[in-house]
Amino acid sequence: MQRSDRAERAAIVGGGIAGMAAALFLRRIGVQPVVYEARPAADPDGGAWLNLAPNGGNVLRLLGIDPIAAAGGVRTRGIDFRNAAGRVVGAVDWGADEARYGAANVALKRDRLHRALRDEALRQGVAIEFGKRLLGVESEADGVVARFADGGVARADLLLGCDGIGSAVRRVAFPAAPAPSYRGMVGSGGFVRLPAPLPPSDRMRMVFGRDAFFGSLAAPDGEVWWFSNVPAPDAAGRDAWLALTPAERRAALLERHAGDPEPVPAILRAVEGTPPLWPTSDLPTLPAWHAGRVCLLGDAAHAASPHAGQGASLALEDAAVLARCLRDRPTPEAAFAAFERLRRGRVERIVAMARRTGNQKLPDGRAATWLRDHSLPLFLRMGARSAAEVAAYTVDWEAPAA
Repeated sequence: MQRSDRAERAAIVGGGIAGMAAALFLRRIGVQPVVYEARPAADPDGGAWLNLAPNGGNVLRLLGIDPIAAAGGVRTRGIDFRNAAGRVVGAVDWGADEARYGAANVALKRDRLHRALRDEALRQGVAIEFGKRLLGVESEADGVVARFADGGVARADLLLGCDGIGSAVRRVAFPAAPAPSYRGMVGSGGFVRLPAPLPPSDRMRMVFGRDAFFGSLAAPDGEVWWFSNVPAPDAAGRDAWLALTPAERRAALLERHAGDPEPVPAILRAVEGTPPLWPTSDLPTLPAWHAGRVCLLGDAAHAASPHAGQGASLALEDAAVLARCLRDRPTPEAAFAAFERLRRGRVERIVAMARRTGNQKLPDGRAATWLRDHSLPLFLRMGARSAAEVAAYTVDWEAPAA
């Protein structure tokens, strides 16, 4: 079925990974996108790092983007899990994933992946407007009107909310939708260089510390990529962390990880500047992702906590699937309904999986710690099938959207 002639122009609110990928896929089906980003300018350096799973890598391949060559990614072949004493208590092996799924696991700096997508969008002539903070969305008989804080107005045949877990589109177009749910941890992370460089490794190291969880990767260029998950079970604890000064943040992270095995303390001692902090949250199930000619995708529709390592990959999948639905359905409304039907079950399973993984990170008490250390290999084996199903997902671009 041919795409309706009424859907020629798309307004995309949010210029992150989901928004740029959506713009590129819409261009492919003949829809002209304009991206509206709330930030005043492109952010050259922002965010921490992520692991792009094979399912996400295969979507990038559809766009002709190599995450290693274009975005400076590092191929990762697995994870080693250690306890607070430094003993290996479990491992995940990704060495065969590229042969099995057609794409490797790749660790990426978030801003480099974003930049690669944005550069390709600009190369293809996608218009990007900055400083566009959304105030309202209005439906018309044959389109949508978006109004911005700077007085600007955008009219389009459809509007996509790609503006993340704190989505303004969700807030104004779906006012009854639930708010994000805080998951009891505060995250931090970044990049450092140690006085005595660590040997490069293609395996990530995760540590179940005494008071917090820590992950790191020693990149080939000598830089160490790191993150920390600190328990802060309630809103008061979360807000106390967010209120810390830069010096207090560094001191608090060092204190939480002081008893952990090296190189964790050495990595944190090397941190300069202000360590970023972000509450770990996800999004409860929304009653609907679309209304009329407005549709949410990526974290705006189904944000998972970062414990599953699937946020960017799911956003990329969404962009490809939504474009297929718009290509193969007669109206945007029909396309959005098909998109939600095709995607909801998969993403909600991954949101639940991320919650379970997060609950395993910080057991309470000696008995729980002993049980975790001894049961982790079994837990990883039991989760291997689900992980394989997640990684094996591919978007068949040539096939009609079911």
